[in-house]
Amino acid sequence: MNFPSISVIIPTYRREEPLKDTLDDLLKQDYPDFEVLVIDQTATHSPEIQSYLENLANQHKISWYRLDWASLPGARNYGVRRTRGDIVLFIDDDVRLPDNYLKAHGENFVKNPEIGVVAGRVFDRMKLGDSQKMVTDTGKPYEIDFLPPQAMDPGIAWYYIDLVHTTKPQQVISARGCNMSFRKDILTKYGIWFDERFRGSAVREESDFCLRLRWTPYHVWYDPTAYLVHLGEETGGCHDISTRSLSYQTTFYHNHFLMALKNLTPGQQLRLYAKLFDCHVLGNPPCNKGGSPIKILSRGIFYGLGFLDALKTQVKSLWNDGQIYTKLDNL
Repeated sequence: MNFPSISVIIPTYRREEPLKDTLDDLLKQDYPDFEVLVIDQTATHSPEIQSYLENLANQHKISWYRLDWASLPGARNYGVRRTRGDIVLFIDDDVRLPDNYLKAHGENFVKNPEIGVVAGRVFDRMKLGDSQKMVTDTGKPYEIDFLPPQAMDPGIAWYYIDLVHTTKPQQVISARGCNMSFRKDILTKYGIWFDERFRGSAVREESDFCLRLRWTPYHVWYDPTAYLVHLGEETGGCHDISTRSLSYQTTFYHNHFLMALKNLTPGQQLRLYAKLFDCHVLGNPPCNKGGSPIKILSRGIFYGLGFLDALKTQVKSLWNDGQIYTKLDNL
C-alpha cells in the first residue's frame, strides 16, 4: 500500500512527563513518511523535559515551536501552516499510542477518497472507568456496534456520539480533537481552518470544524482500529487554560452556542439549546449534575450569559473574523 505522508501535530500546554511518553510512543511508529510538530505553549519546562525536547529537535526528530500565547485552535492552525504532509493528524499531549497507530489512520485515506477526516477511537481513562458500571447481561464490558440515528443529528448528536465504546467503523458527524486526522486540502483548497474564537478549553472547536466539512465532497469516518489511550491528566492542557478560571462556565456555553449559530438550522439550534439546558443546567442525564435550586440558578445564569456572549461574537464577525492568533503569525 502506498501510504500518504503524515504530519503529526501535538499542541501542548504545561505538560511534562505525559508529553515525553506521548513522543516516545510516536517516534517508535513504523511508518514510511511522517513528521512530528510540537506546538509548545508552555512558558517554562522542567530541566529534564527541556533537555529532552532540545535533544529531539537537535536530532531533527521533531520540529519544536515555542509560542507565548495559549489557544488550542490557534495552535492547530499554527501547526498546519508548517506541515509538509498530505495528511494532518492531531493528538493530545497526554496520550499513549499502540504500534501501527499511524498506519491505521493512513490506510483509510488510501482506501476511500471520500474520507476527509478519520475519527479514531479514544480509550478515555475517565469515561472507561465510569462505564465499568455499565455491563451487559452477559457480564461483558459495555460496547456499541453502531451509533443510533440521533448521533448524526447536528442538533443533538453531541449527547449520542460515543467514540469510546463504539466497535464498528462507520460514518460519524465529528471527531474528537485528541485523535483525528484529515486531508490537508480541506484547509488549503476549501479554506476550512480552526476557528480561534472558541475560547478557554475550546470545547466544540473540532465539532465546528467537522460540521463545516459538510460543504465539501468529504465526510468523517470513524475507525476503531485507529485507537489511542487518552490519560486525561488533571493538570496542564486545557484544564489549566480554562477549567480553573472564573470564566470557565461562560466560555463553555459560549462555545456551544457559537457552534450552533454558525452551523445549525433554526430547528437544529432549538434542539441543541433545549438539550443543553436540560442536561447542563437542570442536571438531567447524561450530565447527572447536582440539582439544588442554587446550583440550577447559577448554571442558568451562565447559560444565558454564554448565549449573549456568542451572539456578540457572531455580530463582531461581520467586520472581524476573530482569527487573532493567525494574524500574529508572520510565516
